[in-house]
Amino acid sequence: MKRFAKGVEFLSKVCGVIAAVMILVSVAVVCHMVWVRYVLQESSYWQTEFVTYLLIAATFVGSPYVLLTRGHVNVELVPMYLASRPRFYLALLAYAFAFVFCVLIAWLGYELWLESWDSDWLSDTIWEVRLWIPYLAMPVGFGILSLQYLVDIINLVSGRDTPFGIEEGP
Repeated sequence: MKRFAKGVEFLSKVCGVIAAVMILVSVAVVCHMVWVRYVLQESSYWQTEFVTYLLIAATFVGSPYVLLTRGHVNVELVPMYLASRPRFYLALLAYAFAFVFCVLIAWLGYELWLESWDSDWLSDTIWEVRLWIPYLAMPVGFGILSLQYLVDIINLVSGRDTPFGIEEGP
């Protein structure tokens, strides 16, 4: 089980690196678009759509890394005032709901991706990007996020992690 957890942790870190690269590429493409439109006085027809899809993909693909590092917004007011046993059950319930939600979105995202692949959907723009490419980020990101939630549940139940990352007071 430890190897599974380490593998998912590695995968989540890889997702973080990929998301960071996607954001850097988006910044470079926006700079290119500004150069083309305002300096060269030419039309830019693909850059806006590319950056939009890439930033959305970075959000989906980067989410497992955010969960791994506990970088998401977390209101800890209720868990801080709970005793250790109720805090444990609240964390377990929250992780379980999040896991089920992520599995559901990963499955629905996979179905959307598959339909766009089978039907050869194209975007309704001049660029006509094949939509299976940007749609792939949803099942991949939420699938790996589901695995990261599963590891968090395993770590919580086995005692390797504390509920909500809150250490027990004196």
